[in-house]
Amino acid sequence: MTRIIADISMSLDGFVTGPEPGPRNGLGTGGEALHTWAFSTDPEDRRILREATARSGAVVLGRRLFDVVDGPQGWSEETGYGAGEAGRPAFVVVTSAPPESVRLTDLDWTFVTTGVPDAVAVARAHAEAASSERGEDLDVVLMGGGAVIRAALDAGVVDTLSLHLAPVTLGAGTPLFTRGVPRTLVQRTVTSTSTATHLIYDVC
Repeated sequence: MTRIIADISMSLDGFVTGPEPGPRNGLGTGGEALHTWAFSTDPEDRRILREATARSGAVVLGRRLFDVVDGPQGWSEETGYGAGEAGRPAFVVVTSAPPESVRLTDLDWTFVTTGVPDAVAVARAHAEAASSERGEDLDVVLMGGGAVIRAALDAGVVDTLSLHLAPVTLGAGTPLFTRGVPRTLVQRTVTSTSTATHLIYDVC
């Protein structure tokens, strides 16, 4: 069964980037601290990252995040989706218009211009096809940014919320939660490491 998983790193004060994020400053000022866990040598951090990357049948991301990862300082063969795991699922980008060109042409990109729910539906089809091919259940992972995850939560299309809570406060940046549809979360697991507290919730 394909699940829709929103998976993102967040500061203690609720931000998923620091101030002034952009194509050459992807996580904003101070935001790199959010992803320290993804490059950690802690066995639990490595396991969580490896398992999350392996279960990803398709990944949804917003246009701003696409511009960062496809930009000159973005992903490479060594560091990509899942950090050092550099996974290669299908990627679905929510955008108002497709880009004129793509640097990472060796990855499978689909551009959806009709909103987050449609992008999730396209990603689900990719994940289900990959599941059939590999003979195992794979998931759709919403990797961000914050606006994409908020829209998916508000649309009621998220099954699971996976938060990687970094021990840092940023003071400003891109908030994950703003005013929106009220939601109830059921806590399933908590895993603490030296670099993050990994929280998994079912979304009701």
